Amino acid sequence: MSRRCPRCKTVYAGDARFCPKDGSPLVDVGGTGGKPISTTPKPGQKTLVRKAGAPKAGPSMSRAGNLTDQILDKRYEILRKLGEGGMAFVYEARDRTTGQSVAIKVLLPKLGKDQSAVERLRREAGLAMRLDHPNACRIQRLGETEDGLIYLVMPYLRGQLLSDREVQQGPMDPLQGVEILVQCCAGLHHAHQLNIVHRDLKPENIMLVQDPSGRERAIVMDFGLAKENRASPNVAKLTATGIILGTPEFMSPEQIRGKLLDARSDVYALGIVGYEMFTGKLPFQGRTPQEMMIARLRGRPTPLRQVRSDFPKKLEGVLMHSMATDPGDRFPTTHAFGEALAEAAEGSDRDALLRLLA
Repeated sequence: MSRRCPRCKTVYAGDARFCPKDGSPLVDVGGTGGKPISTTPKPGQKTLVRKAGAPKAGPSMSRAGNLTDQILDKRYEILRKLGEGGMAFVYEARDRTTGQSVAIKVLLPKLGKDQSAVERLRREAGLAMRLDHPNACRIQRLGETEDGLIYLVMPYLRGQLLSDREVQQGPMDPLQGVEILVQCCAGLHHAHQLNIVHRDLKPENIMLVQDPSGRERAIVMDFGLAKENRASPNVAKLTATGIILGTPEFMSPEQIRGKLLDARSDVYALGIVGYEMFTGKLPFQGRTPQEMMIARLRGRPTPLRQVRSDFPKKLEGVLMHSMATDPGDRFPTTHAFGEALAEAAEGSDRDALLRLLA
């Protein structure tokens, strides 16, 4: 398998992941690889003039959404469609090279037409390939088929989404919920140390899986999926195409305002995830997502014990602190957030929770 630099178009063989010329993350292309391709003719070689042909048609929406039972890029056997969203179709597949189960996100073809968005995706995906933590799902590969389908390969996680758990079981027991939140803090802190801010935390992006020991493990997913850390003149256009992510109900005030984001934005979003996990409700009310965003800019979250009176007061204080409107009033890191949760969880094994953050 060879890899191509999307910027300078040079193709490389071997295990290189970044272009030595410009540092861009390389994308997989079909073939067995070879030396970098040169377009300079050899001495004495005639330069052939080829007539311009009809422009090559890009991949269709129907192809991107109907890959079941096909072989993607000569390597991935598509087993079934898992779902679809605003920017991708998601499939379960078998990697014919390794025999492992993987999850593949195939970008909607319309997104591939926006070159600035695609470049951003490649950059963010390149960062997410560096993740190496039991509570963070890393991207294994970024590829592009011969007909232009752009796809991301990740480990296939067998478990239950936190959002589904909430629907099935209702408000969660504080001790069980704290352990999930502390594990999320650990995975996010690892990402933040690599300069990766998630920017789209929500229950649908947290998977609960069973370890071989039978212990439940929370894994934060969807790092590196083309999310800006600051608003720019292109934000409106990219939002219209679905390439900028950020779920309105969980976005921090600074994200709503289009400010530069850091770890404290993820602290805020995780605080809202925890609030909903323990109460079944959101801390800010509104008839529309826009009204809820305005409430986060102008108001204060509804005290958790006002919704669930039996909830531990100290734990409520930690969650409310994570949702402060001003980033400077929140926990500075998700690691600090996790430590505070461990300290406030009455009846839990504090040391065991702290070890999750190590």
